[in-house]
Amino acid sequence: MKAPHTEESPSHALWQAHYRWHAPGQVAEPSIEASWDRVALAVSAAETQQPDVWRERFRSILQDFSFLPSAQVLAGAGTTPGLSLTNCYGIAPTEDSVNGIFGTLRESALALQAGAGVGLDFSHLRPRGFYAAAATPPPAGALAYMPLWREAIEILQGADTDPDSASIGLRCDHPDIESYIDAYAEHGLHPLVHRAVFLSDAFMEAVDKHADWPLVFPLRQQALPARAELCERVWACDTRPQPCRIYKHVAAAALWARLLQDEYAHASPRIVFMDQMQRANNLWYAEQVCINSPCSSVPLPVGGACNRGALNLTRFVLGPWSQHPQVDWARLRGVTAVAIRFLDDVYDISAYPFKALSHAAHAARRLGLGITGLDSMFSMLGVAYGSQSSLDVTDRLMQVIRDTAYQTSMEIAREKGGFSAFDRVKHAASPMVLNLPHELQDAIASHGIRNSHVMAVASEPRLSQLAGEVSHGTEPLSANPEPSAEAQLAIASAVQFHVDNAVAVNIRVPQSTPSAEVGCIVRRAWQSKLKNCRVVRAKPA
Repeated sequence: MKAPHTEESPSHALWQAHYRWHAPGQVAEPSIEASWDRVALAVSAAETQQPDVWRERFRSILQDFSFLPSAQVLAGAGTTPGLSLTNCYGIAPTEDSVNGIFGTLRESALALQAGAGVGLDFSHLRPRGFYAAAATPPPAGALAYMPLWREAIEILQGADTDPDSASIGLRCDHPDIESYIDAYAEHGLHPLVHRAVFLSDAFMEAVDKHADWPLVFPLRQQALPARAELCERVWACDTRPQPCRIYKHVAAAALWARLLQDEYAHASPRIVFMDQMQRANNLWYAEQVCINSPCSSVPLPVGGACNRGALNLTRFVLGPWSQHPQVDWARLRGVTAVAIRFLDDVYDISAYPFKALSHAAHAARRLGLGITGLDSMFSMLGVAYGSQSSLDVTDRLMQVIRDTAYQTSMEIAREKGGFSAFDRVKHAASPMVLNLPHELQDAIASHGIRNSHVMAVASEPRLSQLAGEVSHGTEPLSANPEPSAEAQLAIASAVQFHVDNAVAVNIRVPQSTPSAEVGCIVRRAWQSKLKNCRVVRAKPA
């Protein structure tokens, strides 16, 4: 790792370039320290009690790079009025009409203009050629609308903007899924628009059984043609089953092979396990998560939002590379607690593109506190990535962060009130809450909790560079020989067990990896209860 953070360092140059992208027309700050002053002052304005005390606490975790807020916050807090400091919003055309589709485009454009990313689900769009009424021309299908979002990003944020600006997903049982999978090879997609395919448990089981797989779409009060087949589905972002027309049957194994071929060739689309997302959702009783955020670490409902940041784990090692290095557990707890407060305060100083998003954001107050530098920490502790020692360190590390984050969120709720969608009984039945220490579960039941979710692990190379070229997310250091896919999955799974949102799983494999291995990796990710997976082959030398 490089010596970090002098004014002349690559990290400082990276920061200045990213800052200018987010806040055009602003005068470049003379140093990173000036940026920390600005951000700490802006975020502490949300504190009505002792704002100066919190400003100093916020600055203390920023100045030594122990905590790295998202680029939106680092670049935008305290600068141009009207910027959204929230990382991303979930937006979807739930009404399949011209007004619905272009209304969604308008909402996306407002979010993009405010500096946020957008996640979308196109599963509500009618399949290509489907007639809604005799006077209605057949729709072009979900795939046809993707270029509109690409152009909106280029216009509003610039062609060289952050690579995580938009994610557009489609269900594996939508009639357009085959053309959607083939989109990259046939049309090419702009890198600013990521594709996501949502796979269900039923689909994975159909692949195993070599069964047929029905491609369906909600009937929506349309007349049912003679001899048409019907089934029931809980459709995208809905909560109740509804009748769906079966358009055709395909071999599940053939669709699976088609998807894996695309994944092998392009490391796209991101494969998302939709049932696991909802099973593990702390708000299972109030919402259906159906959207993959651009960073892939926060499953979202329509209207959902998230504020993210990351703990730089390399700052919590005592005696790195020595004979007896140790994790500074007390300091890790202290920084985690302040970071949770910081991220929660961002909700109250951020602008929002329109009122509905503001209302939904505050109703859940989702946070995504993550980590960066995990493999760098392994190196400092003298343990090998994927070894049992690394898994043991990861398990304890993530448990400490999780418990501290939930404890802090509960304490903020005692002071300021909990998130408005909180249901004391149903929240207590959430799988993640049931894994918390019993005394913490009791405290949450008594006092509530400020945030519906508190953790998310993204893969953000820019922030990792800013922290001194440390590893990012759960991934191994790029300078190390590539650990096996099995080791990477084991580390990601150990992290995901303690994360209530998601881990963005990018499994890196050699260029020579056989195509059949991609399917094995994705299947193991599903079996490991991960929420998403992307397999990235190394570029040819």
